[in-house]
Amino acid sequence: MTEINHAITELHLESLPDVQVLAVCDMQMESQQQEVFSELLARHREGQLNDAEVRQLDELMQVYRRGLVSKARALKVAVERGLKSNLN
Repeated sequence: MTEINHAITELHLESLPDVQVLAVCDMQMESQQQEVFSELLARHREGQLNDAEVRQLDELMQVYRRGLVSKARALKVAVERGLKSNLN
């Protein structure tokens, strides 16, 4: 995910080649990050996080949100290019 995130940050998504746009559409949080994120979310619902864990959860939430926005933008580009069908 880091190479794709770097490409997204450095370039406009619209200027990426088709293969990279599709990769962004399919990207997911790294499995270790996802595992920690899920665990922290579950513990947060139970009110069991200390201050450091709350900060870590906030950081992972930001990563997750940025990923969702990037995927949505990539999907829009992919549909415009005819690489993916419209979701409607």
